[in-house]
Amino acid sequence: MGESVRELSQAAPMWFGEGAPPEPWAGGEPRVWGVRVSEYAERATGDEWLLDESERARAAAFVRAVDRDRYRVAHAVLRRLLGAYLACDPADVAFVREPCPGCGGPHGRPAVPGALPHFSLSHSGDLVLLAFAETPVGVDVEEVPSPETASEVAAVLHPRERAEIGALPAGRRADAFARCWTRKEAFLKGTGTGLAEAPSVTYVGAGPEPAGPRGWAVADLALPGAYAGAFAVRQVL
Repeated sequence: MGESVRELSQAAPMWFGEGAPPEPWAGGEPRVWGVRVSEYAERATGDEWLLDESERARAAAFVRAVDRDRYRVAHAVLRRLLGAYLACDPADVAFVREPCPGCGGPHGRPAVPGALPHFSLSHSGDLVLLAFAETPVGVDVEEVPSPETASEVAAVLHPRERAEIGALPAGRRADAFARCWTRKEAFLKGTGTGLAEAPSVTYVGAGPEPAGPRGWAVADLALPGAYAGAFAVRQVL
């Protein structure tokens, strides 16, 4: 899987709505999809019937239209992709929660009954990313922050990551921070731990090549505009 992950990291995600929907899930390498909120928001309004009652309530609770559109696009597209992978009506896709890796409670990673495919969702600005895999997977996308924000938040990273970012010219540090942060978020989403684990604990690297924690493959994604993205997949050892 490692080589295929590296190859995928050099390409943009597959863009939802461009071409036929995927075939039913039959295993193989991870798939990462992207969708631009601005291009899909109108269709997502018509797709609101796909969402369940709790999802519709969550969408309606957003005060800003841009946040409501982003949520609705992300969850409508997730349902459409899972519907295709599971060969069922997108509105019939059921979600469960895996056990929390910290306490064992029923509030871990979202999943579908039967577990496959594993999936992860992330959104930022105008982009939504969705990842699917045979093993636990996490994906993250972030807008590259201002140099001031990057400098402030970088203080919580792993010491080696802080050193790598600090060694760069000032004009490159925000990109390096965003690259590191998305790798870290993707890994922690994949494990189900999330930010219950401090960002200073696991080293994923801020340089050109990600450092996959033991048992995981981490890869960057090439995205348009001022965005950084990454995904992490648990490897079968």
